[in-house]
Amino acid sequence: MEKPTIILATSNGVGMGHLARASAIALALKEHANPIIVSMAGGIAEIPEYMGIRCEYIPGRDRMWMTRDKWDVYLRDRLLALVDETGAKVMTFDGVVPYPGVIAAKFSHSKLALVWVRRGLWQKKPQRFVLGLQSQMMDYIVEPGDYARAYDFGPTATRKDARLTSSVSLYQKQTALSRDEARKVLGLDLDRPAVLVQLGTGDSDVNEKMTAALSGLIGWKDLQVILTKQPLDKDGKSLAPEGLDIRVVRHFPLARVLHAFDAGVCATGYNGVHELLPALVPTVFVSNIRGTDDQEARAQWCHDMGFALRANQADLRDITSTVKKLQEPETRERLSKKCAELPDPTGGAEIAKILYDLAMQEEPVRPSWLRYQQLQLQVHINRGLRHIAWIGLRRLGLIYRFLHPHLVVQKIKEENPIWGSQNTAKELHPLIKGDQRFEHLITGASDAYIKRRKEIADEAYGTKIEVINIKKQ
Repeated sequence: MEKPTIILATSNGVGMGHLARASAIALALKEHANPIIVSMAGGIAEIPEYMGIRCEYIPGRDRMWMTRDKWDVYLRDRLLALVDETGAKVMTFDGVVPYPGVIAAKFSHSKLALVWVRRGLWQKKPQRFVLGLQSQMMDYIVEPGDYARAYDFGPTATRKDARLTSSVSLYQKQTALSRDEARKVLGLDLDRPAVLVQLGTGDSDVNEKMTAALSGLIGWKDLQVILTKQPLDKDGKSLAPEGLDIRVVRHFPLARVLHAFDAGVCATGYNGVHELLPALVPTVFVSNIRGTDDQEARAQWCHDMGFALRANQADLRDITSTVKKLQEPETRERLSKKCAELPDPTGGAEIAKILYDLAMQEEPVRPSWLRYQQLQLQVHINRGLRHIAWIGLRRLGLIYRFLHPHLVVQKIKEENPIWGSQNTAKELHPLIKGDQRFEHLITGASDAYIKRRKEIADEAYGTKIEVINIKKQ
């Protein structure tokens, strides 16, 4: 029997949480299906080479490659073209706000089932006001489990429309490298202690947290401090205090080499918590309060239950003093031993099975929400109702974006896009971050697909686009 194709789409959120969950699900699907990941996040550059999963980068609205109106249509048409090219019957979306283009793609394709992978622990921000309407537009909703779910008092906590699974993580005991193996892969000394620091940089308050955290590591004898990017501010000034041996490593997925570390300092995102804790890494969590994710609630649960230490993200002295506690062997041993009580994060395999079962059905599952049944019964006026729903949802999204505008990443060159099916991080990162439009194609793209993509690009950019020198892998 031919394997079904399942598309996993993610938004461009804060951090790697959306992409990490999609990757975990895709890995679990590989044996029984053909997963394809599409994302607006730059981190997608890491996935195809290391995971053997076909991917496509779609530029987000924040790239400013086209107007908002055109981007909604562009996203819809890109997704529909990929569905037609691959024969996918199921598409998931992992993100807080399902884009109008995602929902429009479903309404434009009667055989396509749309599944919302909707993380819990939302803060009470404006997104909650469109939660009901967004949920009604879905065929199926899955909530990845969260270790801290008992501290979830946000807008999704009391809803009954999602299927709850175990937590989702790229960390799996059976694939994680041993301490020495992981250190050899990362190029670390085998006999010296090592601490992983995963905190962001950018705004002044975030930079101050990085410096405060690193200061708590001063005095740890022979320590290797491992970061995933250089600790620099926007002017190139180092955020690291003197006296630390700092090394920057790039490895994906990092979950596979977590046993290399004696301790960790990390933001309290879904990804960090559900990788570091099951890997038994003693951790201090310093929450990032931006975005929708209620990191403070997750950090407080981890602290209260004894699985990790919570530093007060608003108090730089507390960050330094809390991180300093990691220098105590008894503290690290206590935290690591406590983490062994946590259940394995098996949600990726659970969600993979749900998606596979949906893909093997003759027709998409249609949950019996009243609004959705009304749309289904009134076949002759469905187009009008769907159009109204789409416009309403889109306008709510525009209101949200007015209150919380995207950061403008950079000005883009208005010239012919670069086309290609590059699948290595070395090739993809410069193209995704570059100042020229980039039209990414899945590997093995057909001539018909390339032709359709050119038509979509022509419409989006408002000019005739040449498709030349396509680099195919």
